[in-house]
Amino acid sequence: MYAWIWRHLPGQWQAKTAIAAALILAAAAVLWYVVFPWLEPKIQFDRGVINTPSSPAPDRR
Repeated sequence: MYAWIWRHLPGQWQAKTAIAAALILAAAAVLWYVVFPWLEPKIQFDRGVINTPSSPAPDRR
């Protein structure tokens, strides 16, 4: 797949490298600013599944 993309980019290897870097940065920006903020409330990975006790656990020494 990457070879196919590389062959279809215009220009010499310098231009292809610059275009590929710009495409990678654009994809990262779309993920960072659009996809991840949209997805974060749906995943809720920062909430635990273990219920915390209402009173502290007794000290078992």
